[in-house]
Amino acid sequence: QVQLVESGGGSVQAGGSLRLSCVASGSTISNNCMGWFRQLPGKERERVATINPDGVTTIAGSVKGRLTISRDNAKNTLDLQMNSLKLEDTAIYYCAAGRDRWCYSSAKFFTYWGQGTQVTVSS
Repeated sequence: QVQLVESGGGSVQAGGSLRLSCVASGSTISNNCMGWFRQLPGKERERVATINPDGVTTIAGSVKGRLTISRDNAKNTLDLQMNSLKLEDTAIYYCAAGRDRWCYSSAKFFTYWGQGTQVTVSS
């Protein structure tokens, strides 16, 4: 069983930066696809970025060039560097671990989830 805990959310003005972190415990995640998702009230959880065990990343088009996902398999951690934030980036951000090494865009392929961290971007 994997437990995921996010940190680093908060409020920032448009154009600012935040760094989200996720620490996994209970089991190693070095062999799993990891991802960041976000969700607005009443909307489905959408993929922001995923990274496989070899470090290959997939970034959603809406955030490409502004958000960077990275992982440290030795430390069992996952990060999301968020730059040039926009109002529409406001959401709850979730860290997730996939069932295996293969990354998919749908949240249904991710087995373990953190509790979420709020990111609010204001003008």
